Amino acid sequence: MTLVPDEHRFTGVSMRRRLARLLGAVAAMLAIALAVAVLALVQSRGLDSRADGPYYEALVDAERASLALSDAEASLRAYRETCNDAALEPWTRAVGSTGRITILTEIERRELAADAEVTLAYREAAELTDVWFENYAEPVVAAVDAAPAGQLDCQMALIGTVPTAAEGEDLYQSARLAVLFYLGDLSAQRDAIVANAAVWEQVLLGAMVALVLVIVLMGTLMWLALESWVIRPLTELTAGVRVVSSGVLGREIRPVGAGEVALLAMHVETMRRELVHQVEEIRLSHQEVENAHTLLSEQARELERSNRDLEQFAYVASHDLQEPLRKVASFTQLLQKRYGGSLDERADQYIDFAVDGAKRMQRLIQDLLSFSRVGRTGVPREDVDLESVLTGALSELSERVAETGAEIVHDPMPVVHGERALLQQLFMNLVGNSLKFRDPGRVPAIRIEVRSMRAHWEISVVDNGIGIDAQYAERVFIIFQRLHPREQYPGTGIGLSLVKRIVEYHKGRIWIEPAAGGGTIVRFTLARRQGQPGAGRLSTERAQSTTLG
Repeated sequence: MTLVPDEHRFTGVSMRRRLARLLGAVAAMLAIALAVAVLALVQSRGLDSRADGPYYEALVDAERASLALSDAEASLRAYRETCNDAALEPWTRAVGSTGRITILTEIERRELAADAEVTLAYREAAELTDVWFENYAEPVVAAVDAAPAGQLDCQMALIGTVPTAAEGEDLYQSARLAVLFYLGDLSAQRDAIVANAAVWEQVLLGAMVALVLVIVLMGTLMWLALESWVIRPLTELTAGVRVVSSGVLGREIRPVGAGEVALLAMHVETMRRELVHQVEEIRLSHQEVENAHTLLSEQARELERSNRDLEQFAYVASHDLQEPLRKVASFTQLLQKRYGGSLDERADQYIDFAVDGAKRMQRLIQDLLSFSRVGRTGVPREDVDLESVLTGALSELSERVAETGAEIVHDPMPVVHGERALLQQLFMNLVGNSLKFRDPGRVPAIRIEVRSMRAHWEISVVDNGIGIDAQYAERVFIIFQRLHPREQYPGTGIGLSLVKRIVEYHKGRIWIEPAAGGGTIVRFTLARRQGQPGAGRLSTERAQSTTLG
């Protein structure tokens, strides 16, 4: 029975909600401080950019224009009094190629357009400067240029044609005062911007301090919360669990803390009760398990004895059947030899059936005897050179190889640990199967490949025969299993079963894969010889190929 805790006993606000509230409050403070810091930074950078950008450049240009206006007025006054072209050189430098003094560039004027007070002062200064140029300066320069040579004649020519010097002085002073007023206004506006930027910088500094304080506060609150809500209750819970895990299952786990920690303690207590219940059940069933184990051990010994008796029976039966069957076969063959053709056709057919049955029975008993002898010969295992074993097997099959015209190639064969006779029988059966189940439409080609693995050799017999369907890849290793009629492919159905028994007797495994382009690949593993290192593939120095055909 599984015990489920009553979660309705869980009271109070959950740990997740508590942490969410705490983090929400801290996050709100962080967001406010960060928003103020960002706003202060943007405002400070923007004001600094305006103060050091258009306002500073406009101030420099205005001061340059004020100096140029003074130089132009002094040069014009000297030029009027002396009518000497040399006195006009400062004027030429002041007005430049435009012929006028530029107080503010077009770009700066657009950038300062939002400042109505500065724009108004600029317009007044520009208008009064243009009035001085148009009504006094430019007419005086034109009149002096057109007057006759000589200072006295020049002065006489100017009388009545241009405004008087006093009138020009009044116009100049008006323009100069307007430019100075514009300079003062521009400078005051820039100072106000700088002061405002300083205020925002202070706000930024305060916001950064607030951010640091909020972060410190958040860390402190989180530590206190974790200490109170998680660490201390979990420490108490761990101490209780440690006592229970030491074997004191009767120790009750009391609820500690709140929220999820308290619920965890309740589940741990439920788990302890369930564990006590299961331990009791295990204790009660332990004796049953011991009884079952004893019974299984007795059955295993009985099964092992039965298998030994069965193998002994198969060996004795197949061995004892040899003699009477040999007599039946011999006398049946003598009957065929002596009376074949003397009797009627039906009698000859009966004799042929008897001879064929006796021969097939002999082959079946011989194969059964070979199958039962695997592992029963008592011959100790030794290091066997598979090169000589394969040579012997191919020699036994030489007539069938010559008859079929088969081409057989193989990699250099290794030295393995096993029984020579069984290994030769293994290769004879595998190569013989490849010759038997050849494709009638092509010359048999058999290739024996060797690959070195870490603890064993992997050997593959590859042919281009009729192949084996993948769904029968395991079935062919079952004794007496046949995939083709006996009239088409003769045999007892023991060959591959014997092969598997030999491989497994040598602690290996065997399996079948389809070959590319048709045919069959039979792969099996054999143990290395004693003391042989398991390194890499066959060395290239030994690489060679033997062909039979």
